[in-house]
Amino acid sequence: MDSHIQALKALGIQPHTAAKKTGSAVDSRTKRSKGYKISLQVRKRIEECFGWAKTIGGFRKTRFIGTAKVQAQALMTFAAWNLTRMMTLCGWREGAT
Repeated sequence: MDSHIQALKALGIQPHTAAKKTGSAVDSRTKRSKGYKISLQVRKRIEECFGWAKTIGGFRKTRFIGTAKVQAQALMTFAAWNLTRMMTLCGWREGAT
């Protein structure tokens, strides 16, 4: 992992990998930056949809064989996630709880 971060820095790219509490390859200056904080917030949103797909969407173990069928399952699962998010964002789920 450390070599990956060094390679990014050599290319002039600010690495936004997850930092560990101790022994992290990400330096403290990067952790304090505004861009890093935004990156962590976006990462959390992305992880939420994959967590939902695995637990509620049934995508932890695929039911199909073949790329086309698995892609179709992923499309349906994430379409359901988008509908769920739209319900929350529009306030349609508030009455259900």
